[in-house]
Amino acid sequence: MTAKQPQRFHLDRLETPIGTALLVTDDQGFLRALDWSDYETRLHRLLRRHYGDYALEKAPAPKSIAAAMTSYFAGDLGELKKIKWKTNGTPFQRKVWTELQKISAGKTSSYGAFAARLNVPNAARAVGLANGSNPVSVVVPCHRLIGADGSLTGYGGGLARKEWLLAHEGAALGKRARN
Repeated sequence: MTAKQPQRFHLDRLETPIGTALLVTDDQGFLRALDWSDYETRLHRLLRRHYGDYALEKAPAPKSIAAAMTSYFAGDLGELKKIKWKTNGTPFQRKVWTELQKISAGKTSSYGAFAARLNVPNAARAVGLANGSNPVSVVVPCHRLIGADGSLTGYGGGLARKEWLLAHEGAALGKRARN
């Protein structure tokens, strides 16, 4: 019996206005994870949760991903839609992540309203948990979900980054972040 080989991924770092982004890609050029250098431990935890045993080696991200991310941070907000991504996750998580991409840059939704949009109006907490497990933040814009009262809540990359991303995208920010 042969032992199962760990899934192999590539790790690149991209300097952005809000810190160093960690880009995890696969051999087919899909983005598999995006996190921040100050949260690298969480990145590894998410990779283990989604893929089990994995090997991560330093290698440049595909030029198309790096260029799209750089353009996004330079103000071309539509560039994120060009990034090919692939994740593991439950069917519900993947449904949440797919639907998140339909929230336009500059717009936000509350967790409850987003759950209603998914036809599961009592699942705001489940939406929040799926949102928090999103391995490709920014590209799958989990930062666009906010509290029902308009407050900025729960962003894995830190609330200051969430606030920056929403302001960068032109979202009207009523209430400030709360801890």
